[in-house]
Amino acid sequence: MPSLNHEKRLWADGLLRVVGVDEVGMAALAGPVVAAACLVTPDTRLIRKVNDSKVLTRLQREELLGAIRGRVVKVGIGAASVAEIHRLNIYHASHVAMLRALRQIGEYDWVLVDGRRILDPAFAPGKHTEIVRGDAKSFSIASASIVAKVTRDRLMARLAAKYPGYGWEHNCGYPTIDHRKALRELGVTPFHRQDFGTVRVMLSADQMTLELEEAAGVSPS
Repeated sequence: MPSLNHEKRLWADGLLRVVGVDEVGMAALAGPVVAAACLVTPDTRLIRKVNDSKVLTRLQREELLGAIRGRVVKVGIGAASVAEIHRLNIYHASHVAMLRALRQIGEYDWVLVDGRRILDPAFAPGKHTEIVRGDAKSFSIASASIVAKVTRDRLMARLAAKYPGYGWEHNCGYPTIDHRKALRELGVTPFHRQDFGTVRVMLSADQMTLELEEAAGVSPS
C-alpha cells in the first residue's frame, strides 16, 4: 500500500512542499492524456484506502476523490489534447499534461513522478524523483493517480454522449473489444488518436476502400 515514506525523507531534508504527479490515458485510442498533481506537507495525514487507481473500482475512486481533495494541500490538473498527442507524440504530450498540472500547484520544493527516468528536456519542474510503480508506493502519487483517473473518466463519459456507440462511458477510450468493433462499424471520430496503431489501420482501410471505389468508377454516397 502507498505510504508517506518517500515524502517523509524529503521533509526531513527540509523539502516541505512535496508534489506527487501521475498521468492517465497513455494507452487509450481516444481522448486526451490527463495528469494530476497533489501537494502534501508534513501536516498531511495518510488516507489508508488510497492506492494505485488501477487496482480500485470506479466507485472506490469516486468516493476517495473528495477525501483526497480535503486532505492534501492543493490539487492541480492538466491535459494534453488529441491534437497535441498527434503533434508531439504521446510521450512528450504526457509531460505537457504533467507540467500544466504542476503550474496549477504554484510553488513547491520537490516533485515525485510515477514512472521511469524522464528524458524529455521540456520536463523541467525543478527537482524531481522518478519512482517506478510510484502510484503503488507513494501516497502523493497514488492520490494524483486517482484524481487524474476520475477526471479523465468523467471527461470520456461526456464525450460518449456526443459520440455514442464507442462505449467511452465504460471503456474510457481504451482498446477494448467493443471499442475496436465500433471503430470498424462507425469509423473514426475527431477524438481518436490517428497515429495509434488500431486507429491508423482503420483509416488506412477506409482510404483503400475509397481508392478502390474511385478506380471502379463508383460514386461516393
